[in-house]
This record gives sequence, structure tokens and C-alpha cells, in this order.
Amino acid sequence: MLNYSRKSIIFIVANSKMKIMKDRNRMCTEMFDSKIYPGHGIQFVRNDCKIFKFCRGKCHKAFKRKKNPRKVRWTKAYRKAVGKELAIDPSFEFEKRRNAPIKYNREMWSKALDAIKKVNEIKERRQDHFVMDRLRKGRQVEIRMDVKDVQRNISLIRSPAAGLKERRAREEADRELLMEEDLPEEEITYVDARQLEKQLEESAEDHLQDAEMIKA
Repeated sequence: MLNYSRKSIIFIVANSKMKIMKDRNRMCTEMFDSKIYPGHGIQFVRNDCKIFKFCRGKCHKAFKRKKNPRKVRWTKAYRKAVGKELAIDPSFEFEKRRNAPIKYNREMWSKALDAIKKVNEIKERRQDHFVMDRLRKGRQVEIRMDVKDVQRNISLIRSPAAGLKERRAREEADRELLMEEDLPEEEITYVDARQLEKQLEESAEDHLQDAEMIKA
């Protein structure tokens, strides 16, 4: 039976955990860019010893057909190029590999796990915020398109009997205008006010004289 010291057992467990974490962090290299968990996925080794990993058969078939990921709609590369997913963010820099040998330390290991959880939470929050902003803009565009469509096809929505009162009132107003235009124009004569006063005084004097003659 093999006898291992306490330090060697801790070192073996730590190495196995690191290996599992590395396997879980494997990503689909070409097409969908999704996570590949242990025991899943397809691995293809080319003649030049380059390794390609695929999350499922769909990605593998697209790779064999020499499809360009930036031109296929269901890939992550296309969604990032079009602006449907968050592509540029400082949180992505934490996932970069740093080829620097680090000695195992339990405190550093626990801190690294806590940091990974926090980084994932930040990434999810920022991704959700980005998606909600994109959906809000899309909703505004949909509302504008709906308004234009309604204005273009208003005859299909509005009944023929709608606006009959307004139409009749408009027709009556047009008839009245036509009648007024057909009537002859009255001549307007302007008279001086002084002449009118003189005429009124003369007519009043005539009435007085007539009244005196009648009394006599």
C-alpha cells in the first residue's frame, strides 16, 4: 500500500481540481463558442497537429463544410459582430491565460474561486443590461413601424360610415358659400354726415309747418 504524506495528498487534490476547472473552461473553438464540460464535445486533430474542439455535432458539421462563423447567424461570432451580444468589456480580460508558474497556496486558491464567482456575476449583470438596452431600442423601432403601417392602411381599419356628419357639414358650408357667390352684390353709397343733418333739419321744419297749417 502506498503511503502519502499530508502535503502530497493536498498537492494531488489541488492538481485534480485545477484539471477539472481547466476542462470545464474549454470552449468551442470555431463555431458557437460555448462551454464544453468533461465527457462532452468532439475533438478534431488536423494533420498539422492543431486541435479543434466542438461543443456538439452541429458545430463540427459546419466546420467540415468550411462555414465562416462570422456569416452564420446562430454563432457567437456573428452575434458579437452584429452587436447583439456584449463584445468589448474589461471583465473579459480576467479570462486571459497567464503563462506564469505559480506555487500552490490554499489562501490564493480560495481567493481565486471567490474572484471567479464575482467576475461571473459582474459579467452576467453587464450582459443583461446590454440586452435590455438593445431590446428597448428595438421596441422603439417596432412602434415607429407600426404607426407608419397604420397610417398607410387607415382605410382598412376605419369604417366607410365614419365621419359622415363632418362630411355633411362640410358640404352644407360649401353650398352656402356658392349661394352667397351667386347673389348680386349690393351697391354701397357713402353719404356725408353734415348733409344728413341738414336734410333731417329741413324735413323737421317741413313737418312743423304742415302741423301749423292743419291747426289753422
